[in-house]
Amino acid sequence: MLTGFKRMTLAAAVALAVGGCATVGSDFAAPQAGAETGFRHQGAAASAEAARLPAQWWTVFGDDSLNRLEQSALRDNPSVKAAAQRLLQAQAQAGVTRAGQGVQANVSTSVANSRTSANTSQSLALGGRSIEGNQYTVGASMSYELDLLGRVRRMVEASDAQALAAEADRDGVLLLLSSQVASTYWQLRGMDAELAILRGALDTRHETEQLVTARFDAGLSNELDVSRARIESANAQADLHEIQRQRKLLEHSLATLVGASPSTLQLPAAAGSALPPPPAIPVGLPASLLAQRPDLAGSVAGLRAANAQIGVAEGAFYPSLSLTSNFGFASENLRELAKGGSRQFSVGPLALSLPIFDGGRNRANLAVAKARYEEAVANHEGKLLTALREVEDALSDVEQRQRQGQAQAASQVASARAYLVARARYERGVSSYLDVTDAQRSALSADRAAAQINTQRLLATVAVARSLGAGWQASPALASATQGAAKAQ
Repeated sequence: MLTGFKRMTLAAAVALAVGGCATVGSDFAAPQAGAETGFRHQGAAASAEAARLPAQWWTVFGDDSLNRLEQSALRDNPSVKAAAQRLLQAQAQAGVTRAGQGVQANVSTSVANSRTSANTSQSLALGGRSIEGNQYTVGASMSYELDLLGRVRRMVEASDAQALAAEADRDGVLLLLSSQVASTYWQLRGMDAELAILRGALDTRHETEQLVTARFDAGLSNELDVSRARIESANAQADLHEIQRQRKLLEHSLATLVGASPSTLQLPAAAGSALPPPPAIPVGLPASLLAQRPDLAGSVAGLRAANAQIGVAEGAFYPSLSLTSNFGFASENLRELAKGGSRQFSVGPLALSLPIFDGGRNRANLAVAKARYEEAVANHEGKLLTALREVEDALSDVEQRQRQGQAQAASQVASARAYLVARARYERGVSSYLDVTDAQRSALSADRAAAQINTQRLLATVAVARSLGAGWQASPALASATQGAAKAQ
């Protein structure tokens, strides 16, 4: 049976033999996933190359106010600043880890004055003399760990991957913020459309109230019709105040998103009730999502970091070899410090450390690292499924909202015609004012529903853009880190 010294010698020999051709842990391979040929609710087949929005994706709406708000949000929002600082922290930590691959050198100097006791055994052996004097030293030290099996390289790989994940997280914050600004803006413009509709309805009801009052004064109508006309005018006025209240809340929310005080941001209401048609968003293949969404790219980077940590844990089972050395000058007299006789140096020790018994600590750490990697794989699969669902939900909303808008347009035409007929019949005395009231309510409800549907169509378009990554472009480092994963999909 080998002695402890022989075991260490053998382990060092084996490590030196395989150090140039072996690395602890396994190289990262992205998990496989099914490659769908297209999204279920995708209108027309498209290639991944064609499905690209511009980096400033919100410009596809062609709204100058939205463009200004987006730029302000990306510049001034506190969440963006916090995400940028998290990225800087991760990059700095990667630099700290990477420094472990190089030689560590230090320069030191010291001045000391000392006196030994004259009554110690050593001093008595010298005749009871004490030793006293100055000590000037200047020197340099060096240490270096020979990364035989790549344990340090795996640490650097994990740290770099974590920095890439932080970069993807920063980009995800930007994407989420820009989509929130766009959604809030179009909700606000939808409120403007309803305000215009309600103001028009209020003017119509005032005219109708005047008409009914004139007919009542002429004895052609009754007091009940006058009361109904006044009720409809008051109801329209109350609805107008409610929409104005909701608009102010959206304006405050928008101010917070752009990093401004709610009391300073005031957006003038749009002039008319018409909302712009939603732009077409290019849709690629499901496999292209990894290259388009920062959350998925960050998830792949996290997988790479977890895989590298397994190599770090495995490296604890193998020997580590480190070399230290010192060189400098020491002298009692400062004038003699730089002379050759004052030179001192040492090379070594060449220290070899091999774990023999640790109570199962290294084995447990390896089990933890493997379990964390499997957890990261499961989380990544969940994020991928969630991303696919978000795209399908958004595409389905666009499709159904468009059909809903077409049906509502027919309702608008019919209700507007019904109001004209009811009013004409009332003016000729053929029908009661109750028919006019019902027709007014139906027409107003149809117009407001149409404005709300058009708003939802714009919001669904924003959701499609967000779910597809909204023109996100990965940095070269992050793109290369996820390239293998995209191919694996």
